[in-house]
Amino acid sequence: MKLHPAAVWELVKEARTALEDVRPLQVSGVLAATLEQELARGGAPGAVRSHGDVAGAAALLRVLGGDAIEEDEREIRAARRAGVPTIAVQTDSGRFDVPYVLATDVVVCHPGSGFPVQEIARALAARLGESGTQLAARLPVLRDAVCDELIESFSRRNGLLGAAIFVPGADLPVLTLNQLRLVLRLASAHGVEVDQSRLPEVLGTIAAGFGFRTVARQLLGAIPVAGWAVKGAVAYSGTRALGEAARRYFAATSAPTSGVR
Repeated sequence: MKLHPAAVWELVKEARTALEDVRPLQVSGVLAATLEQELARGGAPGAVRSHGDVAGAAALLRVLGGDAIEEDEREIRAARRAGVPTIAVQTDSGRFDVPYVLATDVVVCHPGSGFPVQEIARALAARLGESGTQLAARLPVLRDAVCDELIESFSRRNGLLGAAIFVPGADLPVLTLNQLRLVLRLASAHGVEVDQSRLPEVLGTIAAGFGFRTVARQLLGAIPVAGWAVKGAVAYSGTRALGEAARRYFAATSAPTSGVR
């Protein structure tokens, strides 16, 4: 099975479209201005806001000071209706339940330690998945968490595919497309737009994908009984190695955040 060029170009267009999404991260509730300032540090103007219709936001961070009050519930409910992902930031360490928000989407601040920005970033990244790339492009404070989530998610996906597909070579196009999509998403997270001038760099990803599968086939011949496990492990580790290399490359070549390039 061959990798069709049209499929590659569709992924490129998808990544470019992601950078056109300029919806902000909305921060509201108690001490929202303080958290907004921390998240906006070094970011693009307008990437974080503390007011406006939540339906127009990429995600909502609602800061609570204990039990949810009517205003908290009203905004969280509005975000839920609009399909806007919500993370609750609880400043009362003795309170964990927030209406309409999963327990895994509640970040607790411990007294005297300030906002746990990196923990908040990880919660946002896990909640947003691939759609977190546009915020990461404009908010450097979120970038590492979003890239970590992308690399782990795509590596795990390829590991499962590699172990589950038993027809020799049938997994090659799927795994390679996933690797390519990962690289393009990492580019977006760094605000890098992939166009014709950068396409050769992207196509190099496909060659790397073929290299990973060659290693897998050699190992399969040596360990036929545990072949499915080897395929899964190679697909996982190969995708992770590729993602980490791509992250370093884009971090070194991207311009300081002021939008995208």
